[in-house]
Amino acid sequence: MNRGSHLIADCRSVSRDVCLDDRRMLNTVAAACEKAGATVISQVRYRFGHDSPPGYTVAVVLDESHCTAHTYADEGMLALDIFTCGDTPPMRILELIREQVDLGDVRIRTLSRFGPDDSEVQRMSPKASVGVV
Repeated sequence: MNRGSHLIADCRSVSRDVCLDDRRMLNTVAAACEKAGATVISQVRYRFGHDSPPGYTVAVVLDESHCTAHTYADEGMLALDIFTCGDTPPMRILELIREQVDLGDVRIRTLSRFGPDDSEVQRMSPKASVGVV
């Protein structure tokens, strides 16, 4: 049984203004999620500090899962991660975001979460180290 759809969008040639306007992106993502039928339960945005390259991370936590955006302003790149379960299609959220924000050249990958066909999934043993202490 499929437990959701995960859309990953890599956006290139995104304007510097879009890559630096964390407030606009957070508002756009939250509104797109709601308009698509998702239930927004939390929102956060963070503009990178002096020790990081310019950009931001925004996260909209949904009852149905989440939607995040992460930018690399110096490189004109924006990464969108849209994961939903239930009846809210992640592609609809992306379309609604794109109506409000120029995302440049977009490359989209989708996958099912906990779907029946996981033949290309790399497995990790239960006791494998993942580099976390």
